[in-house]
Amino acid sequence: MTPALPPGSTIGIIGGGQLGRMSAVAASRLGYHVHILSASTPAPAAETAAKLTVGSYDDPAVLEAFARECDVITFEFENISAAGLRQLEALRPVHPAGRILEISQDRIAEKTTLSAMGLPVASWRSVQNEDDLATLKDFGFPLILKTTRFGYDGKGQFRVSDETAFQQLWNDRQNLPYPLVAEKKIDFARELSVMVARNHHGDIRCFDPSENRHRDGILRMSMVPAPVAPETIDEAQRIASCLAKDIGLVGILGVELFQNADGQLIINEIAPRPHNSGHWTQNACIIDQFEMHIRAVAGLPLPSTRRHSDGFMHNLIGPDDMALVPAMMEEDNAALHLYGKAEARPGRKMGHINRIFPRGGLPGEHALAQLQPVHPQE
Repeated sequence: MTPALPPGSTIGIIGGGQLGRMSAVAASRLGYHVHILSASTPAPAAETAAKLTVGSYDDPAVLEAFARECDVITFEFENISAAGLRQLEALRPVHPAGRILEISQDRIAEKTTLSAMGLPVASWRSVQNEDDLATLKDFGFPLILKTTRFGYDGKGQFRVSDETAFQQLWNDRQNLPYPLVAEKKIDFARELSVMVARNHHGDIRCFDPSENRHRDGILRMSMVPAPVAPETIDEAQRIASCLAKDIGLVGILGVELFQNADGQLIINEIAPRPHNSGHWTQNACIIDQFEMHIRAVAGLPLPSTRRHSDGFMHNLIGPDDMALVPAMMEEDNAALHLYGKAEARPGRKMGHINRIFPRGGLPGEHALAQLQPVHPQE
C-alpha cells in the first residue's frame, strides 16, 4: 500500500494557470511545497508556489530536472505531451496517470473508452476523412462536429443543423481539421457536472452535481444544488464513481453531463484535474475540490464532500467583468477569487465570485439573474 506523502514533500504541478494556482494554495495548507512547471511566463500559479521552472512540456532535459525535485507530480490542464508525461512516470509517481490523460485528450479515445465501460454517451461517429464525412447524411441531422483534440471553451466545433448546412460544410471539406467526431445533437435540458475524487486506497468521494450555464462557449455560472430530482443527483454521482473506479483514477476528475428532455444523463466529456465548474466548493464545503485533489494525489484520507451552504459561482471574463470587481468586493456572503493575470483580454477568465447561501436558501431564477454581471452593451 502506498504510504501518505509526509508534510514538507514537494508536489510538482505541470501548468502555470489558475487551477495550478489554487491547487498550490491547497497544498500549502497541508504542509506541502509546490513546484510549478510552466511553458511560459507570467504564470499565475507561480505566485502561490515555492518554485517555478519555465520550459517545454516535451523537453527531456527540462522534464528530468523537474522530476528530480518533486516527490509526486500532477497537472492542471490536458494539453501536455503524452510522451513527456510517460518520461515523468518513469522517474516519479504521476497522478492522475498518463493513460487517463491520453483518454481525455482525444475525443475518439474518450468516447470509445466510455462506451466500452457501458457508460452513457451521445450517439457518435469518427470522421477521419472526406469519405467518413460523406456518411453523415445517413447519420442524420442535427449534429455537432468536434475536433478530436484541443477543443476548449467551445472552440473547434461545427454545428450542422440540416442538409443545407451540411452542404456548406461539404464544400469546404478539404480544409476541415480531420480527424473529427460527429455527435448527434441531443434534446438538451441542462448541463450538469460532478467532481469525483479517488485515492490510492480506492476511496471515492463525489461532490454534489452543479448546473452549468454557458455563453459564447465559455462557462459563465454554476449553481448548487442543481434543480434536479434526488434520483438524478444519485445517478450523476453513480456514473462519476463508476468511471473513477474503472479507469483507476488517483486524483480528481470532472465529469460533464448533459441531461436530455427525458431526464437521461449523457456524458459530454471528462477532465482529470480540478475544473471550473467545481469552484463553488471553495466556499460551500469544508474541503474544496483543490484540497481533495491534493489529498488524493498525496495518499491522504478523503473526508466528506458535504456542502454546508448552497452556492452560485460566476466567472469573471475579460475587462467588462473586472470593471465590476470593486462593487463585488462590497457584497455580503460573497467570496472573490482573482487569478493574478495582468491583462484582462476579452474572453479571458480573470477570476470568479462565489455567492454563498444557507442550505435550502439558493435564490430563484429571477434573483440569481440579478447577481450576474450586466454590461451596458448587453
